[in-house]
Amino acid sequence: MEPTEPALPLFDDEPARPLADRMRPTQLDQVVGQEHLLAPDAPLGRMVAQQRLVSSILWGPPGVGKTTIARLLAEQTNLVFEPVSATFSGVADLRKVFAAAQKRRTIGQGTLLFVDEIHRFNRAQQDSFLPYVEDGTVVLVGATTENPSFELNGALLSRTQVFVLKRLDETALSTLIGRAEELTGRPLPLDDTARHALIAMSDGDGRYLLNMIEQLQALPVTDEPLDTTALARHVQQRAPLYDKSQEGHYNLISALHKSMRGSDPDAALYWLARMLDGGEDPLFVARRIVRFANEDIGMADPHAVQQALAAWDVYERLGSPEGELAIAQAVVYLATAPKSIAVYRGFGAAQRSAHRTGSLMPPAHILNAPTRLMKQLGYGKDYQYDPDTAEGFSGADYFPEDMDREAYYQPTRNGYEAQITERLRQWAALRARTQSTD
Repeated sequence: MEPTEPALPLFDDEPARPLADRMRPTQLDQVVGQEHLLAPDAPLGRMVAQQRLVSSILWGPPGVGKTTIARLLAEQTNLVFEPVSATFSGVADLRKVFAAAQKRRTIGQGTLLFVDEIHRFNRAQQDSFLPYVEDGTVVLVGATTENPSFELNGALLSRTQVFVLKRLDETALSTLIGRAEELTGRPLPLDDTARHALIAMSDGDGRYLLNMIEQLQALPVTDEPLDTTALARHVQQRAPLYDKSQEGHYNLISALHKSMRGSDPDAALYWLARMLDGGEDPLFVARRIVRFANEDIGMADPHAVQQALAAWDVYERLGSPEGELAIAQAVVYLATAPKSIAVYRGFGAAQRSAHRTGSLMPPAHILNAPTRLMKQLGYGKDYQYDPDTAEGFSGADYFPEDMDREAYYQPTRNGYEAQITERLRQWAALRARTQSTD
């Protein structure tokens, strides 16, 4: 009987595990891109050194290590790691975790409760954490991709520290590529340009990068490395991180608005492209640039609002993608237009005066007098029709009789407002001359 070869295990778990799971760090100093939190002199690093964790919220984009950090914090402070997903768990699941944590506490064992996607818990569910966090039954570590200021209860926020995790930069992503090549024993089949393109395609998401690497490592071995075109055929670029109803939506429209306000057409076009690439409704952008034209440009360029409205109209007529060019043109026009908030400020000042002065009547001379009684009361008496005067300006007072004249609109020297400034100066001189002869 011939000798048989040693039996292989029925299931070889290691290759079956995803690369991202096999490469999970086992020490905090192996986590890339978050040194501002994890270094020995950084907040979380100091807590681990002192063996004293506080309840925390880890806020950051996907694929930057939130779950890994939470697990390692538990391991390195000798706490039992209890993971819960807000997507799949409810109050009943939390009660079981709290009951188990209370039992551990009686024997001196602490618990780190990790809640992934904690923002998905409603207000009542978030409130259920409070007594157990306050009495130290659990150290809560929540992970969220959304701004905690908007998504978490104030009471919960007051009992936790918020730590902001950064999007992974090129250095961190390059480190991950090197580690993956070392673990698999095979260099990526990419030329230098494609290697940089792969990093760009991951868009700061380490998990997504490792998933793309796994796809590339599964390709048949070839002598020729892949270029960027071949790379794009084999892997899918990560969709831009953009939630049209959450913080990403407001961050990018703010970036577009402030780039136009700062007269930077290139940055404005970039943020416009980012929003449209992320699936933003172009009509939302069209509405916002109309607002911008009135609020930030105003009378410095009265044509700005016409340009913005025209872009809105063109997009509604043409749709995407052709109509998006009209929006881009309007964005460039607004970014390069002179800026003024004089009308915005003036209207605000006028609103405050109107609120303060209440129900003062207009002066009688500017009121219409369609009836005999109204004429007898002096309505319309001595009214001067300004276009019919020698200078097209009568100098009459149009404020209420019981109110001193106030100056709300203070034009700038920018754009068309420079002409308005001169015109108002001339009218002020004529008004003063007229009133001095009354």
